[in-house]
Amino acid sequence: MGLGWVYIFTKETAAGGEEQGMNLAETFVGEKLLEQGVKFILRNPERNLRGILGIAEKLAREPHHREMVAAVKRVLQDKESNWYKFAQRLLTQTHPNIRQRLAINFFVNSTFIGVPRQKEWATKLGVSVPYAILMDPTEKCNLNCLGCWAGDYQRTQELDLATMDRIATEGEKLGIYFIVLSGGEPLLRRQDILTLAERHPDQVFHVFTNGTLIDESFVQEMVRLGNITVAISLEGFEETTDARRGKGVFKKVMRAMDLLRENGAVFGASVTYTRKNTEELGSEAFIDMLVDKGVAFVWFFTYIPIGKDVDLEMMATPEQRAWMFERITYFRQTKPIFLVDFWNDGEASNGCIAGGRRYFHINAAGEVEPCAFVHYSTCNIKNISLIEALQNPLFRAYQKRQPFHPNLRRPCPLIDNPEMLREIVHESGAYCTQLHDEETIDEFAAKLTPYAQEWGRLADNIWEEKQSTLREAQVQ
Repeated sequence: MGLGWVYIFTKETAAGGEEQGMNLAETFVGEKLLEQGVKFILRNPERNLRGILGIAEKLAREPHHREMVAAVKRVLQDKESNWYKFAQRLLTQTHPNIRQRLAINFFVNSTFIGVPRQKEWATKLGVSVPYAILMDPTEKCNLNCLGCWAGDYQRTQELDLATMDRIATEGEKLGIYFIVLSGGEPLLRRQDILTLAERHPDQVFHVFTNGTLIDESFVQEMVRLGNITVAISLEGFEETTDARRGKGVFKKVMRAMDLLRENGAVFGASVTYTRKNTEELGSEAFIDMLVDKGVAFVWFFTYIPIGKDVDLEMMATPEQRAWMFERITYFRQTKPIFLVDFWNDGEASNGCIAGGRRYFHINAAGEVEPCAFVHYSTCNIKNISLIEALQNPLFRAYQKRQPFHPNLRRPCPLIDNPEMLREIVHESGAYCTQLHDEETIDEFAAKLTPYAQEWGRLADNIWEEKQSTLREAQVQ
């Protein structure tokens, strides 16, 4: 029956050219084989994983796919390594429904199917097609955190379900299978999020949440649907978290994590390091606590002076930022947990990924922004299609300058290269999307220039030392 379907598929596409039809058929066969392979692995992960890697190597066409397979093979060679333990924890402690759905959506749909399709559309459109879309179901929040990046929106706007559904549908056509939801507090719209996940079973829905609204019923829905993950915000341990987020929040987060772990959900944490809590977030005790709670991944953000209660003194110092990168590098070699440093990982991502290059942001009012931290726009998704939004002048101005600096440890156009953001806003004619926009882009860029220069000097020294080490290794 499967071969007959492939035959029909091939014949029906012949009108567009026999070669194209065969290529599509081969692609379909590859996708289905990979999907079945993933299901086969998950029936007995430890026994079947090694064997299926041989099939994956044959199916992998993109260079980065082959690199992923090679990396997995290296991990499996050392059963004492932190990465082997991490993989085993995910494979054996995750609920089977979540394990299968996320594995297929993330590895087959988002990567094997999605990335090539994104590249095809990028060629057609003349602009990048991103890997992920970040959108805010609501600006409303049940907390009032000091220095919230979204705190200077109106706190009244919401994206209606029909618009979010359309965005997800149009995204899937372009090969985008990874939808990130933020806010405000997105779980104030929990039923709409569950509806989206049910309508789009082939996509991953990754929710950034303060965690206080996660209860048993929501976790059971996560298990049933299988394609929702959450990242819960923390500032450190109890005293530090409650100081910024409100008394009792830390205990609610710990309870939410217990519920998620006990039910076999895949979940992570989201932390923002500032001048006051960098050493706490970078401590071994904090990372060990997250591992013990069952956290699979952590997003590390540095405090950005945008939004509510803007305070340059809250920014981590350049020295703290460099120290955090060293700590995360150490933890990646020693702890069974996946860590992402949104700014310091610029080298791995070839600079800034925003502006539609690999992701972009749609706020609760529908304004299409380059990044969650860059509150400027030239269009609103409520009035145009996703394809039209990706071709907007603000994104074009972004992409023609990326990467923003040859030193990839200085990736950001906001805090590392504010003169670039000033140029982009002026060139594109973008308007500010914040509630209070008394400060011009020129004034904002000038305010951040001293920090950018200070970090630049330190980052250049770090970069040059690394390049020098690489050159010496090549000579040897």
